[in-house]
Amino acid sequence: MTARSHWNGVRMRTVEAAADPDDAPRSVTLPADWDDTAAEALARLTPGHGPVSLPEEAAHWIDDLCMGETSGPAVRPVARALSCLLLMRQAAPAQGLWQGHHDRRPGFVVNLAAFVEADSSFMARDFVAALRLLARTLRTIARHGQHPCNGELPLPDPAGRLGAHLRTAPPPGQEHPVTAGSILLTNLDACLAGLGFDYDSEAGRDAACSIVALATLVAHSGEGADAMPLPPVRSILPGVSQIARSVWQEAAVEADQPAARVETGFSAPGPVDALLGVEACGLAPVFSPLRADGRLATSTLARLACRGLTLETAFAATLAGESVLPLPGAASHQAMHRALSGFVDRAPPRPDVTRDALATRAGLERGVRRPLPARHGGFTQKASVGGHRLFLRTGEYADGALGEISLTPTRESPMVRGLMDTLGQAVSIGLQYGAPLESYVEAFAYTHFGPAGTVEGDPVASYATSMLDYAFRALSDAYLGRRLPDAPHEDMMADSPAPMLPLDLPESGNDDGDDTPPRRRRLRLVG
Repeated sequence: MTARSHWNGVRMRTVEAAADPDDAPRSVTLPADWDDTAAEALARLTPGHGPVSLPEEAAHWIDDLCMGETSGPAVRPVARALSCLLLMRQAAPAQGLWQGHHDRRPGFVVNLAAFVEADSSFMARDFVAALRLLARTLRTIARHGQHPCNGELPLPDPAGRLGAHLRTAPPPGQEHPVTAGSILLTNLDACLAGLGFDYDSEAGRDAACSIVALATLVAHSGEGADAMPLPPVRSILPGVSQIARSVWQEAAVEADQPAARVETGFSAPGPVDALLGVEACGLAPVFSPLRADGRLATSTLARLACRGLTLETAFAATLAGESVLPLPGAASHQAMHRALSGFVDRAPPRPDVTRDALATRAGLERGVRRPLPARHGGFTQKASVGGHRLFLRTGEYADGALGEISLTPTRESPMVRGLMDTLGQAVSIGLQYGAPLESYVEAFAYTHFGPAGTVEGDPVASYATSMLDYAFRALSDAYLGRRLPDAPHEDMMADSPAPMLPLDLPESGNDDGDDTPPRRRRLRLVG
């Protein structure tokens, strides 16, 4: 942290962050209560190598909406409201709108978890007001902006009627009006956790259907009665059904010129979700109870509080073998997708239930690499095999899967150290491309070459036939749950040939059978 300031009454801080670990760090200014992950996301959203400031970057895309033909009473008053939604991490523009890419469809990403109050209630009225603001902004862009595509210049509106900014007549021959943009929902599981529902439960799916149906209903307001979605069968969230009913009565009105269509959907992983502090993108569940820095996630703390458990109680129950918070799998992800697909305009691809989401790395398709995050967990094990010290380091994904290994012998020759390091990199690339760890264990466990002997520093093995034997048996114990037994103890040097030096001299002086002793050689001084 190098500096502090304020923006709209919010305290700011300046940190050093980079979009990529290989890039040089940049000065990033953002709210003081935002984590470093948001700083890295802001650096990714802003191309270049200079300093980045959230107030300045937000002003760029807001001013882009308020300049030229789009300026006027339709957009100018909402500039501060859009800034407040960003500061509260409730909504942010999609990457194309943020970076000013006019050839992409504009949209906004809405963080559902940010609309949950501290008393585990859903702020339905604030949610409706925010969605109306975003839909109004998108329709204003479609009406006045007409963002140029592929370098085309926008044509001025000769009529200049700003009052019809919400209406866009459909082209001749088209049944529906042009699409103004998209509202993408995200962080659904964290929202359900704040409301006190489990992701893999009927109550959780009912609550999700109510929220998503309300979002689609607000987005389709003004498009006519035929565009209104059907409400869910029941709503278990207090007050949501009454608000949805009032929105329906206001929206289901026939119009001569329907409003531009605003579609709803779910977001995909990207820097905007990281900027909003999203735990799981779109409708996906939170697969890990921990954050990237090893702390408990916000959704985990919320679910423990709803169960009346303190951290000490949950930790004691976990040590006793109880499953305090069961993690969702691919089946629950597919069930949520099936429940919500009828309440949004664009649903993401259906998850594959045949592969568990916690073990996806073992079923990756050929040619698809799963890179390891820049900040990841793992362990470092120091051991010695036959008196030769070895460091075994691992890198893990967020779900605990092995994605990287490193083998470093400390007192070996440079050639041996280079070969061991190269072998570790080759195995790491194979793991990231989906190669099973079992295959590596079968190939390298019990390999027989020196140095070998007693293993010290790790109770996994007491004797190893090689450094690779110990390393891959340790990986099998840590990540496969299989502790392989030691190989039979052998003296590897017992049957080995004599070393090349010193040379074995012949018994006689000459090879032709002559018993004449060899002439003694003397040193000659060369001047």
